[in-house]
Amino acid sequence: MAKLNSSKKKAPLAAAIDQTKIGSKVAEKDIKKTCAEVRDYGFRGICVNPQWVRTAKMELRDSDAKVICLIDDPIGDSGHSLRVQACKTAQEDGADELDVVVSIPDVKHELWVDIYNDLSEICAIIPTKVIIGSGYLTDDEIAKVSAIVKKAGAICVKTATAKDPLEHRELKEKHFHLKIMQKAAPGLLMKASGNIKTAKDARDAIKAGADIIGTSNGVDIVGKKMKLKKM
Repeated sequence: MAKLNSSKKKAPLAAAIDQTKIGSKVAEKDIKKTCAEVRDYGFRGICVNPQWVRTAKMELRDSDAKVICLIDDPIGDSGHSLRVQACKTAQEDGADELDVVVSIPDVKHELWVDIYNDLSEICAIIPTKVIIGSGYLTDDEIAKVSAIVKKAGAICVKTATAKDPLEHRELKEKHFHLKIMQKAAPGLLMKASGNIKTAKDARDAIKAGADIIGTSNGVDIVGKKMKLKKM
């Protein structure tokens, strides 16, 4: 597919997409390529691992796109002080937002006060979206932790990372999770992520209540949508 010129009209869906480039094999050239996609397609931003925040920020200078740092993937089980320091480092490196995984072990052990204290300190650093790992949780746990996320001062509740136990065929279950999250944390943004691969997947998530889509497939999603519009 030919590269889009940033001056061309963007697909409406693009502005909702946090284009994601996460993984142990990601190299600098991959981050630069993804940043170019963010510019060209008009995505909301790029989500990267901590070591790539500086690179992404440089590549997206003079851009409205957000640099988002993923913290403590996949289950948020690092100690509180390490989590806070990682978030502060991301801020110093130029991150505009954090995508922080809640401590899923703490959720399972119902350590609600510990969860609130951890998140409230993190959310005070820079705008924070909290990933609750909904595929690991019961409906009651989703509701409880979503309410705590709001109380802690986050801007958004996010369903999952790519490592969520639910598979692509179970996206409808995540749509149900979005409804629970909305009811428990009214007024917060909702981000859907994990196995969103097509324009239909993205549209269905938005219909279910998502404001933001996290995906590594943004180019295919927006490209295919634009192609369909031209036909």
